[in-house]
Amino acid sequence: MTERQIPSWSELKPLLRPKPITLDATERRLADALTIADLRSVARRRTPRSVFDYTDGAAEAEISLRRARSLFRNLEFQPSILHDVSSVDTTTDYLGTPSAQPFAFAPTGFTRMMHHEGERAVVRVAERRDIPYALSTMGTTSIEDVTAAAPDARKWFQLYVWKDRAAGEDLMARAKAAGFEALMLTVDVPVAGARLRDARNGFSIPPALTVKTVLDAATHPAWWLNLLTTEPLTFASLSTWDGTVAELLDKLFDPTMTIADLEWLRASWDGPLIIKGIQTVDDARRVTDAGADAIVLSNHGGRQLDRAPVPLRLLPDVAEAVGDRTEVWVDTGIMSGADVVASLALGARAALVGRAYLYGLMAGGERGVDRAAEILSREVRRTMALLGVASVGELGPQHVRLP
Repeated sequence: MTERQIPSWSELKPLLRPKPITLDATERRLADALTIADLRSVARRRTPRSVFDYTDGAAEAEISLRRARSLFRNLEFQPSILHDVSSVDTTTDYLGTPSAQPFAFAPTGFTRMMHHEGERAVVRVAERRDIPYALSTMGTTSIEDVTAAAPDARKWFQLYVWKDRAAGEDLMARAKAAGFEALMLTVDVPVAGARLRDARNGFSIPPALTVKTVLDAATHPAWWLNLLTTEPLTFASLSTWDGTVAELLDKLFDPTMTIADLEWLRASWDGPLIIKGIQTVDDARRVTDAGADAIVLSNHGGRQLDRAPVPLRLLPDVAEAVGDRTEVWVDTGIMSGADVVASLALGARAALVGRAYLYGLMAGGERGVDRAAEILSREVRRTMALLGVASVGELGPQHVRLP
């Protein structure tokens, strides 16, 4: 029989360590979020359904997005043991300039719809953490205001080619004058994808006050109060719009653009050129031959053509085909620092994250974006250490096996 005794106060005292009380509700929510998935859960509670679904959703049956995330989940890491990983260096180069992390903040449209702080919050975090940030043509903060919010951030401008080419030339001139270092041309949107969640929710820009949205407002009063009492919703590249996202894309974007039009682009932009939306090895070769300084393997986060190629699956072949002539980047489905590390090991110079930081933005504004960046950075460093890798340059295909 085990003898029992009543513990003394001196024995109990070290065990009684209550968690410090945090009065700030946002700080409490963010502190409890340990993963990007946790931030997603908070974002879902904090924002109206139509706004969350716009961010979270994809095209048609959302097969492309599910396949991308499934591939990341099912890949197998292959660690190497007995290496000195007491100091792990996550620094990498994009376009000849070092960055603190091997990931960048991807361009996202209508960002102030997710949270009233919008692009300003994101670019300020990018500046503090030395992470490049790409402003979307469909952003909701002007080029000039983004620069004013974070003058020392590395900024790229993402361009859609419009039917009105003069408008595109004006945007490029403004971006250059505002200190944006690179142009990111998105080439996978000749027409809008069928985003069925948005259609079913009646999502429009700006949000229309229907019976459904009024009822939703009752359960998300803070979001609506912030929307209605802060500066009016404006766009980086057009003065106003009253309609659905798909209608806007179809009205503005030029479905006649071909690779020959890159000459027109180069006449207006003499800085680094990134081509985003590459989905085949042949197209990777074509745009590399045309002079792209970097390419992004992307199916637009699954938001355009459903059942499109999974960028991560395509990555090793593209890296082998053109990686010695241009930088190869990747996006779509990246929800953790481990996903970032897997991308680098398979041949990417950088990974672009979009939804990951938007979940943080919806969960807590600028502080939420910073929490997302912190989570990803810690996961990158920890995954590298557990793989036995002390620097980004040591990562290679020997560290990852795709299913």
